Amino acid sequence: MISLLKEVGRGKRGARDLSYEEAAQAAELILTGAATQAQIGAFLVAERIKMESPDEIKAFIHALRQRINTYPMTGSIDCAGPYDGRTRSFIATLPTAFVLAACGLPTTLHGSPSMPPKWGITLSDVLAAMGVNALEASREALVSAAARTGFLFTPTESWCAPLGELREIRKELGLRTVFNTAEKLLRFTEAPYMAVGVFHGTVFEKITNLLIELGVSRGIVVQGMEGSEDLSVEKRTRTYLIQDGASELFIVDPEIYELMVEVPEVEWTAELQAETTLSVLRGDAPLPYLNMVLLNSAVRLWIAQRAGSIEEGIYMARHAIEQGVALQKYTEWTEAIKPVPTT
Repeated sequence: MISLLKEVGRGKRGARDLSYEEAAQAAELILTGAATQAQIGAFLVAERIKMESPDEIKAFIHALRQRINTYPMTGSIDCAGPYDGRTRSFIATLPTAFVLAACGLPTTLHGSPSMPPKWGITLSDVLAAMGVNALEASREALVSAAARTGFLFTPTESWCAPLGELREIRKELGLRTVFNTAEKLLRFTEAPYMAVGVFHGTVFEKITNLLIELGVSRGIVVQGMEGSEDLSVEKRTRTYLIQDGASELFIVDPEIYELMVEVPEVEWTAELQAETTLSVLRGDAPLPYLNMVLLNSAVRLWIAQRAGSIEEGIYMARHAIEQGVALQKYTEWTEAIKPVPTT
């Protein structure tokens, strides 16, 4: 590990990107515990200062994927947002997932307890506020619920044990590391479609090209709310579309689809996120949050070729909500993952 540290830790001018093979070696040393805690911390900080290259990120993704539990879902979409949570925006991807499942598109969300640097509200926090302890649910229960409803939630640190083992050092560092990107792109379901959020425009092309190399056939990389995969209904959102090994810039304008609306500033809590999620699924949510879910559902249905256009996707999503099918999917899912009472 010391020889690799010398390459990435030479300072701003002297540091160089590792080759894929070198990064794969570093990943193995970290994930197997062969590297010391001091070496792991030094490597992660040096990489953060240098900025991880696509080959380095890819090597860590591949090393982690060798250590994950998978559950292939044919024709599914994987929606990947920030594991450090949200503080200023509605987590639209959660109700959107049940709308997508109601429209026949198998969908995966994944996450862990909140991480640095943001320490925001996470998917698991919201689910817990809804009475669902998804982090403690067994793999069998989560898989059974997915088979029944078309929605899978993956507690990443349970399905990829090394990430759980690295939690403490990541908390102590308090920085974004290569794992903040790698954990989002593990694709536990081998999904051919993805919606991925990024925060900085500088990493747009890096993540887009990385998804193509990882085998995503169609996808969308979104500079979304708080770095999430969620499109805004207040303004246009910059995205990159991926299709058949190529990518192109695509601007999503909610005004075109008559969904643009001002979103109020809210002091979000996990409980308020949960209440708003349920109100969307019931069809009685305030317009900004309903429109947010309609737009994100529509774009993802279009990406996954379940809708011929975004306009058609909006119609499908609205129908799934108004007919109660999305709420039914949520109800079925929660019933399926709750532990069976013992007598």
